[in-house]
Amino acid sequence: MNWITTIGFLAATATTISTIPQAIKTIKTKHTKDISLEMYLILTTGMLLWLTYGILITDYPLIVANGLSLIFSTTILIFKIIYK
Repeated sequence: MNWITTIGFLAATATTISTIPQAIKTIKTKHTKDISLEMYLILTTGMLLWLTYGILITDYPLIVANGLSLIFSTTILIFKIIYK
């Protein structure tokens, strides 16, 4: 693994981990009043597009980061829609 890929994986790790606390809090409390539906719709769409792009160019940091982040973001989005 070269240094560029290492930077990619470090960035992927940081951005993926950043979504975990909100996902955990949302799952535990089921409180979503202060979460922006529009923001999570846009964020989830963006992650899906980045994942698709990563798959098309076979870029593993993009695939891993956006695949995992998409799971967390989609979870928050679903809770937002259900618990308004």
